[in-house]
Amino acid sequence: MPYLEDNLVVFTDLDGSLLDHHDYGWQPAQAWLDRLKAAKVPVILTTSKTAAEVVELQAKLQLANQPFIAENGALIRLPEGWNTENAEKSGQIIGASYHDIRRILVNLRQRFDFEFRGFGDVSPQQVIDWTGLPSHNAELAMQREASEPIIWFGNDLDFARFEKYLHEEKLALTRGGRFWHVMGADAGKGQAVNWLREQFTQRSGKPVITLGLGDGPNDIGMLNATDFAVVIRGVHEHPMQLDNETTVFRTRDYGPEGWKQGLDHFISL
Repeated sequence: MPYLEDNLVVFTDLDGSLLDHHDYGWQPAQAWLDRLKAAKVPVILTTSKTAAEVVELQAKLQLANQPFIAENGALIRLPEGWNTENAEKSGQIIGASYHDIRRILVNLRQRFDFEFRGFGDVSPQQVIDWTGLPSHNAELAMQREASEPIIWFGNDLDFARFEKYLHEEKLALTRGGRFWHVMGADAGKGQAVNWLREQFTQRSGKPVITLGLGDGPNDIGMLNATDFAVVIRGVHEHPMQLDNETTVFRTRDYGPEGWKQGLDHFISL
């Protein structure tokens, strides 16, 4: 089990994990956030949210000046002062740009009459209705750079064809709590976590111990990439099978209560 004094890095999903699925609160997790901050343990937000959303949340959570992973791993943002040889991953898009993703999606829908809607197809009010976000936050969620959340309305056969055509365009689908997310085939939370782990190792001069916390299928790559994994009980109850169950803890509680439960289990004070 890791200790707070170890060279520890925490990677965490937001919606349904650190943030409550319904009201987006995090109060049950605040005591652990305070402990981690006091011990100078980086908490890396690893989320489907946009960079605009994450920057605002980092300030509220007092996690500013930390790297973060946005749009399901399609974007890694490093704070000022971080020097990296791999500059293209310091804040750039990994895979395809939002403009290219939207162009391909519109083309496929026109050609094959696929039944789906993404954020780029609807008004901010529709995003509010889908997510329950306040108006300001919904506008931030629509400031996308490298992925598109969609809701699929068609049948399973068409969905399989849709996924095949996306693959041919070097795009991929990942399942979140509310949406399917379309992004570059090379992007993903697991790949982003592995890259950031290397950066922390280089900066500290010694290996890091990583802990991941998430609740949905789009978190599986992240949880497989960390040394210890907390599967937070999800509202949607999607299957969450990981590669190494011996280092996995599954919570009884949802959201930030489950987040707290996972840290109570793994980290020795």
